[in-house]
Formats: sequence, structure tokens, C-alpha cells
Amino acid sequence: MTTTRTVTTAWAFRARFRRGAFGWKGTQLAIGRINEALTEIRAVASHDPACAAEGAVLLLEKLSPALCQIDSSSGTLGNATYATVQELAPLISHAPVSTNVRQKWLDRLFEAIQEDDPPYIESLGDHWGDLCSTKALASTWSDQLLPTLKNVLRERKRGTYAFFSGTTLCYSALFKAERHDQIMELLDMDPRPIWPYLVWGAKVLATRGQIEEAVAYLRERAGSTTSETFIARFAEVELLKAGRRPEAFNQYALLANQANTHLATFRALAKKYPELAKEKLLDHLIASTPGEPGKWFSAAKTLKLFEQATRLAWASPCDPKTLNRAARDHLKTQPDFAMQCALASLHWMSMGHGYELTGMDVQDAHRIANVAASEAQKTEQARSIIEQVLASDRPSTAWIKRVLCIVLQPAEQGTCASHI
Repeated sequence: MTTTRTVTTAWAFRARFRRGAFGWKGTQLAIGRINEALTEIRAVASHDPACAAEGAVLLLEKLSPALCQIDSSSGTLGNATYATVQELAPLISHAPVSTNVRQKWLDRLFEAIQEDDPPYIESLGDHWGDLCSTKALASTWSDQLLPTLKNVLRERKRGTYAFFSGTTLCYSALFKAERHDQIMELLDMDPRPIWPYLVWGAKVLATRGQIEEAVAYLRERAGSTTSETFIARFAEVELLKAGRRPEAFNQYALLANQANTHLATFRALAKKYPELAKEKLLDHLIASTPGEPGKWFSAAKTLKLFEQATRLAWASPCDPKTLNRAARDHLKTQPDFAMQCALASLHWMSMGHGYELTGMDVQDAHRIANVAASEAQKTEQARSIIEQVLASDRPSTAWIKRVLCIVLQPAEQGTCASHI
């Protein structure tokens, strides 16, 4: 059922996104305001999706003018606005409104894209076909954008620099309208198509069931400078759409889902491939980083695979601060695991691993190791390991000895090992 009109809403965020509303150092304030606006739109979407979509259009219109004076060199604001577009585009696409209302929204958004400087909402073009909602409206927009795009491509073919901000919009609309042959013809006209354009040609091939050919097309046309991560993400998505999940996982999933931390990577894969047992997934990831199994310690700990986490903590360098936190968090519930984490922390600190370590980190590891050993009734084992660490000639052993001497026997001379 479609709605012929939307209810006018007094959006609170409207006044907060005036042109030039944020100063040069306004990144954090702007991100806070964006989050407030998204919260407001989400609240309306729960009972009136059409009205919420109207709010989404309004926010996207106002983003670039409001943010134009901010120093965006850190990329933080760009990431926030990109995430905003990714959240709001589906809300607009699925809104139950008439074609007339949707056409007015598209006209407003098209104007916003033309004025998008800095380009905070340029990724909206990737969703243009879906924003059209129907093949008929997408075809209308294709016809509207095609003449300009063809003129630009003719200029590019003659060696003249030419750019059209509606290029991605046109490809997206043609794809929604299932005018696939025209997409391929346009790409053939472009002497140097960039990734955001080429990917539409690859999507056409994938839609025809030619996924391997689509990947090869990207590699051949995009050249050696193209990120393999981008290709992996494309291939994984298309294989998953085709129901070829084992191939998607085995060939592309690890590269396509790389996150800022190994734990985040594990969580992303576990969410995307719930059919895989988490223990097997972890084993696969450990095998993917030969020589660096310790990097998956946090993932094993989070899964409560304490025996495996213990092996990983000792297998290759782990961050001592991470090990100390794990030891502290599990001191009461898993004292044996806590002891091993603390001892491994001392071991890797003695080997010179760790970032911005202080004497407090050494003291914490030593204290927790002894307390946990007492709880686990393994005091002698812990003592023996600590003595081995301090008796060895390692890069940071002397420093650790000095730190522990200050704590354990500040007024006496001699080695720390004899006082542990």
C-alpha cells in the first residue's frame, strides 16, 4: 500500500543543520548531531515509515551545506556521513509513498548531490536505482541522465577531462531498469573507467550467472592499482546472492571482512556465516595467519575456549596489556587461565614485546600470577615459570627485575628472583 502524502513533521534536527552550522573543529559536535538526527528519524520510522523517509531526505539535503566548513582531513566525519547514507537510503527506498512523492524526493536529492561539496553524500548515487523503487521510474531517470553521460564519455574518449556527478546515478538506474546492455556499452565508451563505474559492469555479468567472469572483468579493466579487498568484497556478495556460500567463504571471506582488530574480524565472519561452528571458524582464522597465532587470543577468550586461548597466549607474541586484562577479568572464575595469562604477559614483556609499558604493568602481571596460582593451587608452578623468566638473558629482563625489586624488597640488594 502506498501513501499519497506524508505528514509534516517538526523535525528537531532541522534547526541544527543550518548552512555552515559547524566550525573548523566541529567534527565531534557534528557527529553527535548526526546521531541525534538518526535517533529522531528511527523513532518516527517505527510507526510512520513514509514520514521517516521524508525526514531522511531532509537530513541528506542538509548534510553537506551544514558540514562544509569543518576540517574533514581525519576521515572521521566522512565515515560518519557514509554510514548515515547507508542507513537512510534503504529507509527512503522502502517507504510506501506514491510515485509523485518519490519523484519529488529524487529531484531534491539530485539537487543535493549537485551541490555536494565537500562530497559527503556522493555514495547515495550507488543506491539511485533502489531509491527509484520501480523499474519504470528508474528507466525515466536513466533517460534523463543518459544524454549528459554520453556527451561526457565522448569528451573523455577524445582525451578531454570531463566529469558528470550523475554518472553513478545513471548506472544504478539502468541496472534497476534492467537495461544491462546499455551499461556495458557505456563502459566500453569510457577509456579509463574508475571502480565505482566498473562495478556496475561486473554486476551485470554476475546477474547473468557469470560471477567468475565478473571478477576477471574487474581485475582486467580496473588494473593493478585496484584493491584486492574491493574485489573480494564484490565477489563474496555475489557468491552469497547465488547461494554459493562455501565458495564465498573459502575464496574471499577472510579478505573481504578484515576489520580493525582480529576479534572484530572474527565477529564479522561469525555473523555472516552462522552455519560454521565458532571453534572451526577460529581454527580456520588461526591457520590463515601462520606464525602469528597469538593474534587470535582475544577471539578464543571471548568464546570461552580457555584451553585454546592459553595455547595462543604462549604461541606467539600477545599484547601484555591485553593479557593482564584477561587475567584480571578471570581471576575469580578461571584462576588457572588467569595465572597462565599473567605469566605469559611477564614472558612477552621480558622478550621486549608490548607498547608503552610501565612498571605498573609488570607489577599487575606479577601480582595476578601469584594470586591466581594460589587460587588454582599451582603456586610452585607459577614460581618456577617466573624464576625462569627472570633468570634468562632477555631484552627486558633487567628492567622487570628492577621493577619487582622496588615492590618486593626496596631496601635490600640482590636479584628479584630470590624474593619471588
